[in-house]
Amino acid sequence: MSKIASLFVTRLYRAKLSELGEAPDTIVLENSCLVIAEDDEAGQKWCEENNYMGYTSYASLDDLRWRFPIFEDLVKLIDKHVAAFVKDLQFDLGDKKIKLDSIWINILPEGGIHTSHLHPHSVISGTTYVAVPKGASAIKFEDPRHSMMMAAPNRKTNAREELKSFVYVQPEVGEILLWESWLRHEVPMNMAEEERISISFNYGWV
Repeated sequence: MSKIASLFVTRLYRAKLSELGEAPDTIVLENSCLVIAEDDEAGQKWCEENNYMGYTSYASLDDLRWRFPIFEDLVKLIDKHVAAFVKDLQFDLGDKKIKLDSIWINILPEGGIHTSHLHPHSVISGTTYVAVPKGASAIKFEDPRHSMMMAAPNRKTNAREELKSFVYVQPEVGEILLWESWLRHEVPMNMAEEERISISFNYGWV
């Protein structure tokens, strides 16, 4: 009897933040993001110089968890989810551990995008969602084999999810998504009139 197995599986972790502890108040977290964005002149300047429509603190702030206690509480909860994901991935960490190395705010207005990219210097990357208005963009993940299948036909539109070339995940407020950092992803244009707010992060092996 023939047998077909799935090899080299790409894992995507999705959960409510509150599944592993008390989640920060969403309204307070959203207000904190907006206040930081308004006060971060260096971040605003970087976004303007790099034609980034919206705001990100990625290139300007490395102390979010110390600015507002709510971010420190958030990191402690994210740590728990990352630990659960690392266990699922069955990493052999040796005498080192997976530890947060960066966390930043993303605010995408109507028409804003975040182009396709990956995080080559990290192990685990992820995002938790603070504001996802109706019509806001999903996050789009790309099959990592895509660039090596130039002669292959397209997949059927109703292909099983694990066989699709691209998978769109529509997040909800209070959710966390985690993936291995080599997985290419993007946020297509935000078609909602209101801002899409998220907090992203990277974890390294140290």
